[in-house]
Amino acid sequence: MAGPGRYCCKDVLPFTAMVAMECINVGLNTLFKAATSKGMSHFVFVVYSYGVAALVLLPAPFFSYRSRVLPPFTFSILCKIGLLGLIGSSSQIMGYTGINYSSPTLASAISNLTPAFTFVLAIIFRMEKVACRKASSQAKVLGTIVSIAGAFIVTLYKGPRITTIASPKVSLSHALRSSNSNWAVGGLFLTAEYILVPLWYIVQTQIMKEYPAELTVVFLYNLYVSFVAAIVGLITERDSMAWKVGPGIALASVMCSGLFGSCMNNSVHTWALRLKGPVFVAMFKPLSIAIAVAMGVIFLGDTLYLGSLVGATIISLGFYTVMWGKAKEEVSEDPGVDSQESAAAQKVPLLQSRKNELSLVKSCQKMVHTSKARSDRAAHTGTGPRSSFSAIPRVYPSGKTKTYPVSVFWKPDDVLLHILENSTSN
Repeated sequence: MAGPGRYCCKDVLPFTAMVAMECINVGLNTLFKAATSKGMSHFVFVVYSYGVAALVLLPAPFFSYRSRVLPPFTFSILCKIGLLGLIGSSSQIMGYTGINYSSPTLASAISNLTPAFTFVLAIIFRMEKVACRKASSQAKVLGTIVSIAGAFIVTLYKGPRITTIASPKVSLSHALRSSNSNWAVGGLFLTAEYILVPLWYIVQTQIMKEYPAELTVVFLYNLYVSFVAAIVGLITERDSMAWKVGPGIALASVMCSGLFGSCMNNSVHTWALRLKGPVFVAMFKPLSIAIAVAMGVIFLGDTLYLGSLVGATIISLGFYTVMWGKAKEEVSEDPGVDSQESAAAQKVPLLQSRKNELSLVKSCQKMVHTSKARSDRAAHTGTGPRSSFSAIPRVYPSGKTKTYPVSVFWKPDDVLLHILENSTSN
């Protein structure tokens, strides 16, 4: 019974959760597109959605402090969380602006640049090594270039129309085909977003090393993003009516993004990263392209163009090339470490440890004889207390047992002999 349960928890459950998160992400982008097509400002959307997430996570710091001992919350950690919020708010505003100018399909396609940009930034920050003669490094570099080329194809080349499916929601379909549609501008904003996201990963990783309380950090991050977006929104949105959200698609989009985006999505990704590692999580990014295309064509009546299909395919190929190189590099490194450790273990154990044991026993014998002579001399002259003896048993691999007497005189020798006794027994 333990076997199937372990398989379900370590393989089936993470796979199902990651597929569900990709579907939710595409759905949230689609809801945002529908909300902004009704006139909702993306600045207002960011303020309200992250405010909802911060409100939901408000009890998190209290539970974190009660459940475990945490390091002190210093001003340095607060500044790093502020930097994290600044990066996150900038990426969110650029991302939602890009979706507003283009479509959720383009956002899902360009999101595959995240692993490539992460790889580049990891090299810059010396978190990743590149050996030009190794096949794994060549695959990572080639995959990065191919992914970026595919993103430019999706952004700059629309191509002929492949298929169009009439949507049953005619009003929503017409609303999403607004005059704001500009794939080049939207692609640039989305590319800027997915340059900032890997930088956000690096800062977040550093914060987690110093202050390992995920929910508390996410709560403060959501609060800071909402605050920064509110300042930007007050400058850009002078109309007070833009801040009013009535019942409808706008309110549903804000609530769903706050609950399922900032809260659930971050939690599931953190859990999957801890359980399966970053390679497993990153492998699901290309799945968002197929989901976005299917949802856009079926539910929103989007037109499928050749440029989107070709570019997304190229991005996926480049991405999987990077992942293959990374996996090959990890596999090649692990056996080397294990073989080195095993070789070292085979060279050292018996001979060296036996020499160390014999040397320690001889030193102990010499010190015991010296101590015994001193104690006998002190007892004979009446200048010191009589020595009391105890024995240190020593069992050799042959089965022979020999005991060594230990003489205890005054305080310093007690400490010294106690150390010797512990060392000999170990």
